[in-house]
Amino acid sequence: MKLAVKNLDNKSVGDIEVADEVFGAPVRQDILARMVQWQLAKRRAGTHKTKGISDVQGTTKKPWRQKGTGRARQGSLRSPQFRGGGVIFGPVVRSHEFGLQKKVRRLALKSALSAKQAEGKLVVLEAATLAEPKTAQLAKRFEKLGWGSVLIIGGPVLDENFARAARNLPEVDVLPQQGANVYDILRRDTLVLTRDAVQHLEARLK
Repeated sequence: MKLAVKNLDNKSVGDIEVADEVFGAPVRQDILARMVQWQLAKRRAGTHKTKGISDVQGTTKKPWRQKGTGRARQGSLRSPQFRGGGVIFGPVVRSHEFGLQKKVRRLALKSALSAKQAEGKLVVLEAATLAEPKTAQLAKRFEKLGWGSVLIIGGPVLDENFARAARNLPEVDVLPQQGANVYDILRRDTLVLTRDAVQHLEARLK
């Protein structure tokens, strides 16, 4: 299929032929959901922890004698039924990661790209470059283009001026092509790919 190519001044500068197998694949909602869950699980720190009975500091003395008091038998003030005692089956430090096959991850990225293309929210940009890192100037260009919530994916090396200018804009993300991922594509309304990004993504996913 052919897609129109724009520049930052919202002018058409030609078109580009893109692979149907990458940008016209069937959209698999189930695969997208699995991929997003996998990404979010990998991001979790897993540093949550509560103290068990063995972690609580305190006396090891028996609270009261075993018999004759009329109360239930107790062996430690560090037990969970006492204030300040340990927590039973609380969270422990662990990794939340789980495995996901490489072919499923590749299929999910194809589905995300195809979903944006099907919705008409995929834009191909000639180049993401600026002469100087001015956020105000870039914001005006984005307003002219109608981009509010947008993810811009460039080539392997980002233009430093463009990246610095976009850094302070809310709901604007800029990534190199090797950082393209399903979660960031889906969380922004518009997906913008440079010519270099299209070529690298096709080579990566074909």
